[in-house]
Amino acid sequence: MQENGFWDDIKRAEEVTKESKRIKDKVSRHDDFVRRVEDIDVLYELMEEDDEESAQEIISEVRELEKELYQYKIEILLSGEYDGNDAILTLHAGVGGSDANDWTEMLLRMYIRWCEKKGYKVETLDLLEGDEAGIKSVTLRVKGENAYGYLKAEKGVHRLVRISPFNANGKRQTSFASLEVLPELTKEQDIDIKSDDLKIDTYRSGGAGGQHVNKTESAVRITHIPTGIVVQCQNERSQFANRDTAMAMLKAKLIELKERAHKEKIEDLTGDLKDMGWGSQIRSYVFHPYSMVKDHRTNVETSNVNGVMDGDIDLFINSYLSSSK
Repeated sequence: MQENGFWDDIKRAEEVTKESKRIKDKVSRHDDFVRRVEDIDVLYELMEEDDEESAQEIISEVRELEKELYQYKIEILLSGEYDGNDAILTLHAGVGGSDANDWTEMLLRMYIRWCEKKGYKVETLDLLEGDEAGIKSVTLRVKGENAYGYLKAEKGVHRLVRISPFNANGKRQTSFASLEVLPELTKEQDIDIKSDDLKIDTYRSGGAGGQHVNKTESAVRITHIPTGIVVQCQNERSQFANRDTAMAMLKAKLIELKERAHKEKIEDLTGDLKDMGWGSQIRSYVFHPYSMVKDHRTNVETSNVNGVMDGDIDLFINSYLSSSK
């Protein structure tokens, strides 16, 4: 950061500054833990044998320290190449019509609430509403430290069991929605894609309406011809901004696909690898006949369904990250 011309490249300078702050914050937190442990030791040594007040203070501080240290250890586990990156999150409704669309919207609310609690910024990049209720699909950009590192634990199919509000007979309904999570690449991680491999279409943005939305073809859809991967963005008012965002989404998809397919180069990816597959559900959310949310990968469960739907999902994320290392 002391180099001459450091601020000439604003984007790179911002990334370096962000990384510098991240490292300083980690070191500062470590030093704070050490100081607090030393303070507890001193308090224990000075405590009288029958000093109940000091004993309770020590117990309270130790419990709080244990909780914070556990979260710090989880953050240390996020050491993958893309774990510190912003995330691109896409929810898709499964089969089930209005019930599945409504479930997808419920999950969207859950993840937005979780992001708010983490202090992350959320941007909607693309949204397709359901015919009668809910949403068919939505793509978000989640900006914040370790956004991808945490949210990658949520990839997969989410299953809901409840009494359907769309069924006049009040029957129990099972609905599914899938979540795709990708890292948004930094400038240093950027990849080159041949222009001949891209098919770019523009179309009119959908949404609540307005002169610009209805009359300007600002939305962008990009197809990667070799793999058949399609991405689109309609959030920005500028076609160029939508194109840049769609390209960022495409690059993230190609990187994820390359790693999953164990290929050395993006050029080695072909159409027979594009199917991501649904697979089995990673988590079940049961509203009826009892209340329970259970993660099938770690067997962690809770009866606090309302809390989970309000964004309290760190229990599942942390357990998965701990077990996967």
